[in-house]
Amino acid sequence: MYLVTGGSGFIGSNLVAALAERGDTPVVCDFAEEALARNIAKRGQLKVIAPDNLLPWLTMNTAPEAVFHMGAISSTIERNVDQVMRNNYLLSVRLWDWCTEHHVPFIYASSAATYGSGEQSFDDANNTTAQARLRPLNLYGWSKLLFDRAALHMAGAGHKPPHWAGLRFFNVYGPNEYHKGGQGSVVPQFWKQIRETGSARLFKSHNPDYVNGGQLRDFVHVRDTVSVMLWLAKNPSASGIFNLGTGAARSFDEIAATIFTAIGEPPNIEYIDMPGTVRNQYQYFTEARIDRLRAAGYDRPFTSLEDGVQSYVREFLETNDPYV
Repeated sequence: MYLVTGGSGFIGSNLVAALAERGDTPVVCDFAEEALARNIAKRGQLKVIAPDNLLPWLTMNTAPEAVFHMGAISSTIERNVDQVMRNNYLLSVRLWDWCTEHHVPFIYASSAATYGSGEQSFDDANNTTAQARLRPLNLYGWSKLLFDRAALHMAGAGHKPPHWAGLRFFNVYGPNEYHKGGQGSVVPQFWKQIRETGSARLFKSHNPDYVNGGQLRDFVHVRDTVSVMLWLAKNPSASGIFNLGTGAARSFDEIAATIFTAIGEPPNIEYIDMPGTVRNQYQYFTEARIDRLRAAGYDRPFTSLEDGVQSYVREFLETNDPYV
């Protein structure tokens, strides 16, 4: 039995699906919102608990094999500091304490948003000096960085679960992200634009180092994030904070072109002005350094952008049932 907070969200529901398909028993902790409920509708009988009942449930039930803490307020435009800190920081600390006391592995979602503009590189070095240099660009990124720092401090002081991992997810895409709307990946957004208008609209570049559409991101398929999490749960020697991306940045032009290929249409890309409210916080380049993850022993290949986007479009977005 495994506990998955945020288990009906994007990454969490894909993890729940993988656990259920291999015969494990996932316990889902999440809000019962209709959009999120559709993400786990195919899982059949599941134990679902409300976030407010999470800690009482843990005290009254058999300890899970591991806790996957995916739940968080993930909007990069959220401004409610108290709410974000309660959900993203304080709950994480409480779950860390519980897993430490009950000797349960703890794997949690951090974010590449901790790196801010990337001026300090995307190095997941597990030391306080490296972490202190980071400057996230939004409240969400700060909340994740604060817990990463706390985890490293607590682990260094000997207060830690038997093994643990914080995963700095880069640009994850794939099925079951539809409830995220504008906060989701660009793949379903571009696909919808193309189907509705015949063209994909990309932001113009306002940085002389990048051409229009040449802005770069490390796009990683959600099935690869699930593969890493399941591997970590079974490898107690791998603890710490790890980047989770492919290690290869790709452009928005390439994403759009791959979607056109998937639907059998010639590329038709328009470039539009970036809103002024976005320009000061816009990242032109992200690319995960995955040396630590590879050194820890994870040696499986990551899905290529072309294979991942085309399968996403053809097997999910272009069907009547786009859910895992």
